[in-house]
Amino acid sequence: MKDYDIIVVGTGSVMNIVSAVLDDRPNFRVAVIDKDTPGGICLTRGCIPSKILLYPAELLREALRGEEFGIKIKVQEIDFKKIMERMRKIVGEDVEQIRKGLTSTENLDFYNERAEFVSPNVMKVGNQEIRSNLIILGLGSEPLIPPIRGLEEIQFLTSDTILELNELPSRVLIVGGGYVAAEYGHFLSAMGSQVTIVGRNTRLLPQEEPEVSEVLRWHMSTYLNVLTGYEVTEVQKRGSEIIAKIINVKTGERREIPTDKLLIAAGRRSTSHYLKPELGGVKTDEHGWIVVDEYLRTTAPNVWALGDGLGKHMFKHVANYESAVVYQNAILGRKVKVNYNAVPHAIFTYPEVASVGMKEEEAVMRFGGDLLIGFYPFEETAKGVAMNLHNSFVKVLINPKTGKIVGAHAIGPHSSILIQEIVLAMNYQGDQISLVRGSMHIHPALSEVVERAFFNLMSVSQYQEFKSQILGQEKEGSTSNQIG
Repeated sequence: MKDYDIIVVGTGSVMNIVSAVLDDRPNFRVAVIDKDTPGGICLTRGCIPSKILLYPAELLREALRGEEFGIKIKVQEIDFKKIMERMRKIVGEDVEQIRKGLTSTENLDFYNERAEFVSPNVMKVGNQEIRSNLIILGLGSEPLIPPIRGLEEIQFLTSDTILELNELPSRVLIVGGGYVAAEYGHFLSAMGSQVTIVGRNTRLLPQEEPEVSEVLRWHMSTYLNVLTGYEVTEVQKRGSEIIAKIINVKTGERREIPTDKLLIAAGRRSTSHYLKPELGGVKTDEHGWIVVDEYLRTTAPNVWALGDGLGKHMFKHVANYESAVVYQNAILGRKVKVNYNAVPHAIFTYPEVASVGMKEEEAVMRFGGDLLIGFYPFEETAKGVAMNLHNSFVKVLINPKTGKIVGAHAIGPHSSILIQEIVLAMNYQGDQISLVRGSMHIHPALSEVVERAFFNLMSVSQYQEFKSQILGQEKEGSTSNQIG
């Protein structure tokens, strides 16, 4: 049995800890284990490849808006294979760099095999056993495959396998109404596929604010078909096409939708079962997610965990933050608690969606009707007018007693960038409202929409009335940005 000073499972954000350890303690003996392609989910099958694909889609949609401004643009050709090969080339080069580092670093052994616990502190890798008094689990997750009758009889796509495509399917049906479904729906439809999203929930992106979900649905319905409140019950191969049988979860109405490809985007599941965590004394919850305390310690002594495997905030930037917490606690012996007060995320649809902190419903339950809500549309800023924007906004939630920002939500161009000002303000210990209001905002720039939301605060009851008007306008809304 080989002994190590530290065993690390995974090659994603957990590698931040490995790098810091080897810089600080070059004589540490380190084992790194990963059953998959090294680099972690974000690089190999998640946020990096998907965003490389989504940028050409965004360029295309922006170009096709040119007629609104007196510019007639004709798309002669979309080289789908080139777009996919560029993505794989960029990812492949990064993977090879990581692999080279893992196989050439002194005092580091890389095991590109599946690992499992044999007993506390002991893991089996391939045909050998290794041991350490310090183990850090940087587990990822994998696509959740729902129990749809007939699914095993067809070749369906997931967020993993869609990256292998070289030919664009004429028609794609996406099962699921969350982040992955929305982003790949945007991409595939921009490339030229006829896309239908079928989501079981009554809302697209049910994790977002209702008005954000409704406005995004309106925008996306201009370039693909969105069916919410439907469940796919069965799929059948019929000749050269796939027939998806769906049912309305409320009315029981049944429909059949023909398609060429089926993309399963119904969520993610834990991969901890591969690890046999119970043999190492590591407790998991009923869904297989690893249980940790506020310091990211598992239930096993000297075993720590971070990333998707916790099942909490499954974003790369969160895993990077958690890796810093684990490093301080597990390596430096400190007692640093995780702070999820201001965890932002973005969805790179067209338009973008971004969010941080509480949603309105949660904030009202916490602070009651005294909650203050700020709202401002992009189209009422000078830059928004210049860009001919419609149905885009920023919404902020303020604790009336402390004046602290407890949440913010945005839908519109560059929302992933605009939300960052609010994230920084939420981590400021002083007067957060005055920080935003008192800072100069470039004019004319989209950042003014954030500033003006903080100057346009209203009560919950006032906002409810206002929101009904917003959604009413959205349903009637301008279709000048339809791009088909």
